[in-house]
Order: sequence, then C-alpha cells, then structure tokens
Amino acid sequence: MTRDRQAHTDHFYRLLSDLSTRVGEPRRLRDCTARDGWPRQGVYFFFEDGEVRACGAPRVVRVGTHALTPVSRTTLWTRLAQHRGRLAGAKPGGGNHRGSIFRRHVGAALIRRGGWPEDLLAAWLDRGRPPEWTHLEDQVEREVSRHIGAMPFLWLAVPDGLDGGNSRAFLECNSIALLSKRTGGVDSPTMGWLGHHAISLKVRQSGLWNVNHVDEHYDPATLATLATLVERTQ
Repeated sequence: MTRDRQAHTDHFYRLLSDLSTRVGEPRRLRDCTARDGWPRQGVYFFFEDGEVRACGAPRVVRVGTHALTPVSRTTLWTRLAQHRGRLAGAKPGGGNHRGSIFRRHVGAALIRRGGWPEDLLAAWLDRGRPPEWTHLEDQVEREVSRHIGAMPFLWLAVPDGLDGGNSRAFLECNSIALLSKRTGGVDSPTMGWLGHHAISLKVRQSGLWNVNHVDEHYDPATLATLATLVERTQ
C-alpha cells in the first residue's frame, strides 16, 4: 500500500460522502421504482451492510454503469432495474441473472455458500435455462433480489454532454481499479462477506462484485472528474 493510494482512496470516499449529502442519502433497490427521478445516464456505487473500511465507514463493493457502446440505449434506471429484479408480475421477487452479471455473481455465491444442490451451480452458470432446474433457479433469483435489494447505493449523473459513454467508462474503470485488492487496494472485505463464496477468483481477491478492470492500474485524474460531477449534482 502506498501513501498516494491511501490518500486517493480517502479522497474518493470523501467525494462519495459529498455525493450522499447532495442526493439525500443512499437508497436501497428494493425501495426504488422508475418514478424516482433518475438521471438518464450515470454511474452507480453499491455498498453492503456489514462491509466497512478500517475507519468504520461503508465500503464500496461494486461500481457499474451502462450504455458504453454507440448502439446501446440502456438508461441508468433500466440497468439498476435489471439488478433489482421484479417487484410484481408472474414471479414477483424474481429476476433474470442471465441479463445481469451482478445477479449472476451473487447467485453463484449464495449457491456455493451452501444449502442448495451441488449441480444447481452448473445450471445457474449455463447460458441457457435448463428446464429441470427452473423451480430451484426461481428460488435463487428471489434470494438474489433480496440480497441486492437490501444493498445501499449511490448514483451519479454522467450525461452524454460530458464526453458521453467515455466518461462513464473512465469513471467505472478507474474507480474499480482504485478499490481492487488485486492491485493493492487499501480496503479489505470482512471475513463474513458473501463475495468470499463467489465463483470468480477475481471477485474473491478484489473484494468487489466486479471482474472487469480489477487488474488494471488507476488514473488519479478520475478523482478530478468525479469531483466535477459531484459538484454538479443537485
């Protein structure tokens, strides 16, 4: 751990604290709907109950964004809703982990932690939908929705006017790289973190529910970009 990285990480969290003040407070996905006034484009930062930094402040466990290709029309809320799962409909409380890599990682960790048939994991990771496992998969989906739905998160508007998807990609990539334990991140997960049961070694070793960018080096300039965007947040 270098002094610079500690200082940069502390600065990152001070900016998130300012963001929290500006948006009111972190929300939980289980309480959110499309009518809550989301910006069209943005980046989000998930925390997890019980996951704290050495100073006792909440620790970020996932960073994400959306619409990074010219043809994508996904909005911030559309992506968050994919992670949250369904509130109503034919299978309320369920979801589709094949449309959300976040749900896929959390569900695999829940299965590996125990209480489910061993063969269910292979079905869960299958890109298809093995019909013989549908009933149990639906149960896991509900568990995933409960877990992710309870996680506090902050969101930051990153409109297309500020370099479009490139700015979202820049913030996502460098925030993950800064926080990742695989490259010297300063904050460790607790012993009880669900991510220790993840199927992905990168999740287990990074301390994040992320796989992309956890082995990259961060650009400190991302803090200036983050500060500018936070200052613009009403």
